[in-house]
Amino acid sequence: MLANIVIEYFQRGGLVMWPILICAVVLVAVIGERLFWWWRETRLRDHDRLMQVLDALHKGNVEEAAQLAKGSHDPVVQMVDHGLNDHATSLQIAMQAAAGVVLRRAGRFIPVLDTLVTLAPLLGLLGTVTGIMHSFTSLGSAELAISKVTGGIGEALIATACGLCIAIVALVPLNYFSGKVAALQYDLETAASNVEVLLNRIRHQRQDAD
Repeated sequence: MLANIVIEYFQRGGLVMWPILICAVVLVAVIGERLFWWWRETRLRDHDRLMQVLDALHKGNVEEAAQLAKGSHDPVVQMVDHGLNDHATSLQIAMQAAAGVVLRRAGRFIPVLDTLVTLAPLLGLLGTVTGIMHSFTSLGSAELAISKVTGGIGEALIATACGLCIAIVALVPLNYFSGKVAALQYDLETAASNVEVLLNRIRHQRQDAD
């Protein structure tokens, strides 16, 4: 029964309902993929390992810190691992490159959500225009059909409502995932700053000792 009602409203919404339907499918797929990605990412976080690495650096044991950072699945610890164990480039460049890869994965599909928030209401507005045009076309015809006029108005209202619903639903996960990316970026920057400060202190201590 409910499925028949949905199909009926979809058909009454006009041709613009097809791109709106595509937006809805994309929205559901993106939200599902991002929720799974962040759920897995949260399980990979290892705050204790990061504290052990920073504690080793605090004690001046760079080699021990480098060994502790190896093999971790935490993206923050992996960034530190790149900085401590990548001897081909500088510490800062290695950590920046690793952090960039992590943030790129974390921010995946956020532009898609942003586009849906803007595109869906515009498609609804397009449906409004085409529905009103159908109504005026019926008014200008030789045979006035009330059903055609009300059908055009119904098409306008249905398309507008669906477009707004998609935009509203997309706005919440857009802000949520953007906040998650910002929090991850803060963790990466904080860890990188701590590592750089501790390594600089170790260098100064060794220079003073010499």
